[in-house]
Amino acid sequence: METGKEIMAMEDIQLLVDTFYSRVREDELLGPIFIERLVGKWEEHLAKMYRFWQTLLLGEHTYYGSPLMPHLDMPVEKKHFQRWVKIFHQTVDDLFAGEVAEEAKWRGNRMAEMFNYKIDFFRTTKNS
Repeated sequence: METGKEIMAMEDIQLLVDTFYSRVREDELLGPIFIERLVGKWEEHLAKMYRFWQTLLLGEHTYYGSPLMPHLDMPVEKKHFQRWVKIFHQTVDDLFAGEVAEEAKWRGNRMAEMFNYKIDFFRTTKNS
């Protein structure tokens, strides 16, 4: 694996996303959820994730949408987000270094915290 390389181009984003989701699929906690949810849709999902991270990390605005909405009804809780962050950080650290890599990890943390909070809030208010 390449280590110490800065995230600078779409090829870097694709490597990050592909490696991360390969690890997610193999994970005993996250794998079954993602595999069931994305059956027949992996290519579409990966392409969307390339655009999402390209927009966030490279400033090339190719992603448009609301990333939270598809996750609201997923069977996830705090432990799932903690695992997601752990795998994401490990993937970034295994492949890249530098300012953009650190930003990727920071954004991943914030996204996991926000998604966890909003999904909990959605469930609580939906069941009230």
